[in-house]
Amino acid sequence: MSKTPVQSDEAPKPIGPYAQAVVSGDLLFASGQIGLDPATDRLVEGVEAQAERALANLAAVLGAAGLAAGDVVRTTIYLADMADFQKVNAIYGRFFGASPPARSTIQVAALPLGARVEIDLIARR
Repeated sequence: MSKTPVQSDEAPKPIGPYAQAVVSGDLLFASGQIGLDPATDRLVEGVEAQAERALANLAAVLGAAGLAAGDVVRTTIYLADMADFQKVNAIYGRFFGASPPARSTIQVAALPLGARVEIDLIARR
């Protein structure tokens, strides 16, 4: 099965050797996004702002593939501190609304560039 990279100029350029997302068959696999502002390439301040920016970056990647939040079937949230769970959960809930995808939330030792949250996803076309 082939894979096609997806690129959005409205999301930050990858900070390593990976694609923002890849489409394979009827699935889109989006790489993890942190709270990098694509206009400045700087991490926004605070876990809530980082969660909002990460989700906005993912929305841009989804949009570049002709998809939206309603097409997302699975996400993973990585937190540098599980104490941020409620704050991130509230923002995540607003983003996905009444029909959220399946999800895991994991605390990790560290995230790229000192981020406090990273989110990746899988969507169905």
